[in-house]
Amino acid sequence: MSLDKSKAFFGHPIGLSTLFASEMWERFSYYGMRALLVLFLTATFASGGFEMAELDAFTIYGIFTGLVYVTPIIGGILADKVLGQRKSIYIGGITMAIGQLLLAASAWLHGDGADAGFRQTLFFAGLGILIAGNGFFKPNISTMVGELYDNNDPRKDGGFTIFYMGINIGAFLSPLVAGKLGEQVAWQYGFLSAGVGMLIGTLWFFFRSHTLGHIGMPPKVKSERVRLALSDWGNILTYVVGVVALVFAIILGWNALPSAVSKTIIYVVGIAALAYLVSSIFKGTTGKTEWSRVGVILVLALFNIFFWSGFEQAGTTFNIFARDNTQRMIGSWEIPATWFQSVNAIYIVIFAPIFSILWTVLDKRKLNPNTPMKFAWGMIMLALGFVVMAIAYTKSTSGDEVTLVSPLWLCFVFLLHTFGELCLSPIGLSMVTKLSPPKLVSTMMGVWMGSFAAGNFVASQMKAISLQLQDAIGTEIQVFWLIAIQSTVIAVILVILSPWLKRMMHGIK
Repeated sequence: MSLDKSKAFFGHPIGLSTLFASEMWERFSYYGMRALLVLFLTATFASGGFEMAELDAFTIYGIFTGLVYVTPIIGGILADKVLGQRKSIYIGGITMAIGQLLLAASAWLHGDGADAGFRQTLFFAGLGILIAGNGFFKPNISTMVGELYDNNDPRKDGGFTIFYMGINIGAFLSPLVAGKLGEQVAWQYGFLSAGVGMLIGTLWFFFRSHTLGHIGMPPKVKSERVRLALSDWGNILTYVVGVVALVFAIILGWNALPSAVSKTIIYVVGIAALAYLVSSIFKGTTGKTEWSRVGVILVLALFNIFFWSGFEQAGTTFNIFARDNTQRMIGSWEIPATWFQSVNAIYIVIFAPIFSILWTVLDKRKLNPNTPMKFAWGMIMLALGFVVMAIAYTKSTSGDEVTLVSPLWLCFVFLLHTFGELCLSPIGLSMVTKLSPPKLVSTMMGVWMGSFAAGNFVASQMKAISLQLQDAIGTEIQVFWLIAIQSTVIAVILVILSPWLKRMMHGIK
């Protein structure tokens, strides 16, 4: 049985509908818990939280959101060389559902007599298992989208944009459901709903996998095979059990290690992983053209870090601004602060089809900006959003007491950032599948996700960086103005480099 090309999903291969919905539910799971994380960590013990200081919660958020983009490097390599994309997606989906249930348990077991150490172990195990599961899931489902198209198929960018809509439908719904349940009912119900969403996404992928034909099957499997064998499922369950056991072993054993030993392990693992990644790229890349295209991916990955270091303020400083500085009362009803995490997603759903059509129309008129220029426009939109955010923050804090400002300020910032995201993120995913050497598509997708990792961690530290600069020069430095200036500088550099990077792509648009 092969992929049925007679069926279509909005003019695209029918397999896109399978990947669209699977990713939608996975993002429902991820963004639901992400919207809750900082608020949960800073909530009181009595409500089920951990009562952490704001900057400490930001750091944990940054480490988590960073590592969920590091593990795809490992997941991509395993999929390319051992598992194939399908098995990796099942491993990731089941594992992440377990992680969400552990987070729910850590919130459930609060109150008088609760063992704080046990709660903390469950919490960090849940985060660790989510990080590991995401590594199996995230790069491989994006890679499978790319495999539905030929490299120069004009529908490919549009296909990724539609896929991106699936991501954002999930991201829109999850704060409304998980955020509402967690913030205003009980934290555990928010995390539990995220776990249920992950299970739904995994089951959908299972029941609709026939629409993908042979795409994503394990390496060296005959082309007529379109479903996994029973032995493959035994392998999947072995990986799931192994990942859960490994995370618990690391967490339980880590605190027993001397500080010097734990730091040495981190450095050794980091260096070894980097060496293996570099070796894989060298072995899988041949010829001047392939090396040139890989160079473009690496250069744009660096600029990608700067974009996400600003954009990901949504889960940290923007989340706190929504809670503490925004007028959220409508009569006697209070809008949950987490609901603002849905604004970007609904804008994506509205504007992604428009951008998809825009690129096609511009391409027909030979006016379609090249990929580096689209990245530059993304940075410009990000900078404008932070200018608006800086003005809103100044307006809120200019007096002796905080003045609550209209929620429209945040909504407008998210609109500008959405335009920036649509110029950069789906285009970046498409670019990686186009420019990567054939044997390294998942690996390079993992590298691309690694740039998200760095961006997310830097995002969590931007508030601390602005405070350190403020202490160093003795002048107040608002974090939003700092990011606005940084983004503007990066946009200018991208415009200057754009012609050079375009040549390095050797005809790939």
